[in-house]
Amino acid sequence: MRELKLNPHQKQSVITSLSAAIAAFLVLILFTLLIFILVKGSSYFWPQAIQKITYYSVDSAQKITVFAQQTATSVRAEQLIFHYRGTLDNTSAMKQISLTQDKVLSQQSAPDANLIMLEDGSKLLARPLYLQDASSAEISLLEFDKLQEKLAKIQQQVELIRSGELASIHISLAEMDRKNVALNAPARVKMAARFYDLQAILQVKLDEMALFRLQLEFANGSRANLSLANVENLSAVNTLSLTGKILSAISSFWTFLSDSPKLDNTTGGIFPALFGTIIMVLMMTIIVTPFGVLAALYLHEYAPRNKTTALIRISVNNLAGVPSIVYGVFGLGFFVYFVGAGIDSLFFADNLPAPTFGSPGLFWASLTMAIFTLPVVIVATEEGLRRVPESLRKGSYALGATQIETLFNTVIPIASPGIMTGVILAIARGAGAVAPLMLLGAVKFAPSLPVDAEFPFVHLHRQFMHLGVLIYDGAFHSQNVGHSSSFIFACCMLLLVIVFTLNLVAVFIRNRLRNQYSQG
Repeated sequence: MRELKLNPHQKQSVITSLSAAIAAFLVLILFTLLIFILVKGSSYFWPQAIQKITYYSVDSAQKITVFAQQTATSVRAEQLIFHYRGTLDNTSAMKQISLTQDKVLSQQSAPDANLIMLEDGSKLLARPLYLQDASSAEISLLEFDKLQEKLAKIQQQVELIRSGELASIHISLAEMDRKNVALNAPARVKMAARFYDLQAILQVKLDEMALFRLQLEFANGSRANLSLANVENLSAVNTLSLTGKILSAISSFWTFLSDSPKLDNTTGGIFPALFGTIIMVLMMTIIVTPFGVLAALYLHEYAPRNKTTALIRISVNNLAGVPSIVYGVFGLGFFVYFVGAGIDSLFFADNLPAPTFGSPGLFWASLTMAIFTLPVVIVATEEGLRRVPESLRKGSYALGATQIETLFNTVIPIASPGIMTGVILAIARGAGAVAPLMLLGAVKFAPSLPVDAEFPFVHLHRQFMHLGVLIYDGAFHSQNVGHSSSFIFACCMLLLVIVFTLNLVAVFIRNRLRNQYSQG
C-alpha cells in the first residue's frame, strides 16, 4: 500500500478541522445538557394538569381511583408515571406510581380538583367542597382569602403572646430557678399566676384556630377535614388560562426564590441557600484576588530566576489539580481546629466549651475556598504580566519612575484583563465545589442567615446553606422522577444562572479594561 503523504499545509488543515469538530461536539453536548436542565427545572414552576385515573393495583386485586398528575413517560412508551397524594395520612410526600397502559382503566380530566399547597411544603390533590369558621357554618370557597386573613390575625395574636410576655416570663422563671428563689416567694407566685393566665388565653386562641376547616373530597368519594391553618393556597390548575398559568409560574418562581426549603430539601424555596452561595463566593473573591495578584507579582517581577522559583511555579500548577476534598480536610484541621480554637481560647473563653470560631462557619469556608482557587488566580495573573511588553517597563524607568510606580501605574493596569480572567475562573471553580463546604459549615438547614439585623450584623462564625449542598441533599432524598426531582433541576438551573451572571460581570469588566489599555 502506498503511504499517504501530506504537505505541511494539508496537515495543518486536517488538524484544524479535527479541532473544530471536537470543539463543536463538546459545545453540542454542553448545549444539550443546559437545555435538559432548563426544561426539567422549568417544569417545577409550570402547573401540571390534574387527572382522575382509575387503575388496577399491582396485584390486580382491586380498582383504585385517585387524582394524579402525569409527570413523565418512561423509556418504554406504554409505561406512564403519575404523581399523587390523595389521603390525609402521615406521609407528607407525594406518591409516585408507574403504570402500564393495560393497568389504566380510565384517565380523564378533573376540572373540579384542586392542587392544595400545605404549609409544610407538601401538596394534596382533592376536590374542595366548602369552608368552615368558628361558627361551624358552611362557607363558600370564594371566601377562602377572607378566612385566611381572619386566621392570620389570630395566628399573629398567638405569636405575639408566645414571643412576647410568655417568653419573658419563661426567662424570668429560669433566672429565679438559677438564683434558688423560693417557690412561694410573692414575685414568683404572681409571675406563675400570670403564666397560667396567658396559657389559658393561648389555648382559647388555638381552639378558635382549630375551628377553621376545609372540607375535602377525594377521587374515590371519601371525605376529610383539613385545618385551614395548614393550607397555604388552593389552585384549580385545570381551569387556568394560558395567562393564568404564566402568572402561576411567576408566583411559584418568586416563592422559590424567597422561601426556605421544606420536606428534606425537595420542595419550597431556596432563599437561604441562594444567599449563602452568593455571600460565600463574594467573600472568597475578595480574599483570593489580592493574595493571588501579589503572589503573581512577586513570582514574575521580584523572584530570582532560579530552581527555587521554578519549583514554586510547579507547585502552584500542581495545587490546581489537588482534589477539592483535600482542601476541605486542610481547612477543617488548620483553620477550624487550630486557628479557630486559638481565637476562642483568647477572646471567647467565657463561652467555652461551646465553640464560637472553633467550629465550621462561613469565614473558614470562604478562606478555604480562596486557597482552593488561589492557584488559578496566580497562573492567570502571571500570564497577564508576561503579555506586558518589556518596552513599556523600560520606557517607564527611562522617564524616572520607580519599580513600584511602574508596577501600579503601567504593568498592573495593562495586565488587568489577565487578572480578571483569573477571577472569572476562580468564581466558576469556587461556586461549583461542594465537597469542602460540607466539612466547613455548609449545612442542610441553617436556622439563621450569616447576615441579619442583629449586631454585629455580619456573623462570620455561623453555619450557612449553599446551593451545591442543597442539590446534593435534595437529590439524595428524592426517590422519584416527579415534582421533587424537578426541584433539584430548578436549583441546578439557578446555580448555573448565578455562576453565569457573576462571570458575565467579570467578563464585562475585563473587556472594558482590555479595550481601555489596548487603545492606550
